[in-house]
Amino acid sequence: MSPHPANPHRTDPQHIGVRLLYRDALLLVIDKPAGMPVHPGPKGGETLTDHLDALRFGLPRRPEAVHRLDRDTSGCLALGRHAKALARLNRLFAGRETEKVYWALVEGTPPTEEGRIDLPLMRRSDDPRSWWMKADPAGDPALTHWRILGCTGDGSSTWLELRPVTGRTHQLRVHCAALGFPIRGDAIYGSGPRTSGPGLQLHARRLVLPLYPKRQPIAVEAPVPAHMRAGLEACGMAAGDAEMS
Repeated sequence: MSPHPANPHRTDPQHIGVRLLYRDALLLVIDKPAGMPVHPGPKGGETLTDHLDALRFGLPRRPEAVHRLDRDTSGCLALGRHAKALARLNRLFAGRETEKVYWALVEGTPPTEEGRIDLPLMRRSDDPRSWWMKADPAGDPALTHWRILGCTGDGSSTWLELRPVTGRTHQLRVHCAALGFPIRGDAIYGSGPRTSGPGLQLHARRLVLPLYPKRQPIAVEAPVPAHMRAGLEACGMAAGDAEMS
């Protein structure tokens, strides 16, 4: 089945069908809206899972998410369309064969153009309901590569490209904060407000999946969400870069 073309005019974050970025026999990639959790939490409420029946496309069961994005992170999310597809995709993610690229707006400007953060992470609490993390030498290995894509003239904000090698909970948020440049809008690891403001400035921009051995890897990009455009443009992003390249 050929890929399903992206709709560049997605406006309703609740209408999951128009957020479809890619479709084939095994895989769907959607542009997850910020503010919506992927899976149900202890407090209940609406989740992305509630909307996935609309993406069956004739199959008897709805697709399932292969990996996680935080509630407040937008962008590329891969879904397996059936059990065999999920098994194949899970192997890719577990084997670190995927490429994930995020864009973030952070507070301040790092002193170098690029670098790596090799910092183990573990939960702050033994409470299984808590997802808050901390840097700890006794934690699980976590590695992130980063580079500067732009910054404001006064150095108050920087546009970073983040490439996580591992996939720990809140990895990019904790790593940026540990670097001394927390992600803007982060109310847990940064100085973002809890009840107002523009929200977390973190976007899963690009996902590359070598799903088919005899084909080129599938590369999918998600357009920049509205709540990040002004900040990225202030850091030098051209208006045309907000959509897929």
